[in-house]
Amino acid sequence: MKRIGTLPSAFAALLAAFACVLAVPAQAQELTGTLAKARETGAITIGYRESSVPFSYLNARKEPIGYSIELCRSLVSSIEDAVNRSLTIKWVPVTSDSRIDAVASGKVDLECGSTTNNLERQKRVAFSPTMFVSGTKVLVKKGSPIKSFRDLAGKKVAVTAGTTNEKTLRELSEKFKLGINLVVTPDHAESFGLVKSGQADAFATDDVLLYGLIAQDAAKANYEVVGDFLSYDPYGIMYRKGDAQLNKVVVDAFQVLAEDGEIERQYKRWFLRKLPTGESINLPMSAQLDTIIQTMSVKAE
Repeated sequence: MKRIGTLPSAFAALLAAFACVLAVPAQAQELTGTLAKARETGAITIGYRESSVPFSYLNARKEPIGYSIELCRSLVSSIEDAVNRSLTIKWVPVTSDSRIDAVASGKVDLECGSTTNNLERQKRVAFSPTMFVSGTKVLVKKGSPIKSFRDLAGKKVAVTAGTTNEKTLRELSEKFKLGINLVVTPDHAESFGLVKSGQADAFATDDVLLYGLIAQDAAKANYEVVGDFLSYDPYGIMYRKGDAQLNKVVVDAFQVLAEDGEIERQYKRWFLRKLPTGESINLPMSAQLDTIIQTMSVKAE
């Protein structure tokens, strides 16, 4: 009779233990990679740029703001849902030259700037769906004889270290025997400064960044962007390669952002309306980006 009596008791204990297991969120047991780290530490680290207007730059209070920053804040909300806890954002400044290493090494979890997604970079890091499409163009002082890349022959051209624009200009110079004298700087603001001071004849980078720098400058009427596109540059948010769980969160989040119109709303805020500093870039969304966002909004079967 004792044996019969102990079976229900043992079974009840087993059920109680099983209930305790169920009480622990499934994510806490199964998370890996960045999501596991976020769950454990209660934080996510975002790499930002200091002068990539209007994507990622500092406001008057030295706080990161911009189009990419807002999209990254939305990603953090999705990551919070995935790990079932609130997360503190830790901000880490990165440059064009340091950003890929910062992501690959784990120094930052997301890089929220103006980074081109290409095959070479995909060998080291992963990218979100495309959030912007740009291309290399050239900024000069008004009245400059430079109207196309062929006019850069023998000229001093500022480029920012670690950008696809630097690679594009080197290849163009070699291919067309232009003998361009490239002056490499740590960041976009410094590259622009070389043109302003007369130490460079031109500054080559993504057209939208050039428009952003001009819009913020007190002497904006003195500069212009010239020539055809010299490259194709689709932008994405960077994160670590091989992190399947984070990748799914990012892709799913972008689908929702596209579907509910948030990407378009953020675009209007940062490219068509006045920026916090009072100026406007006034750059309508390209048909190319519009098509990308529409395609992104469709849920995968």
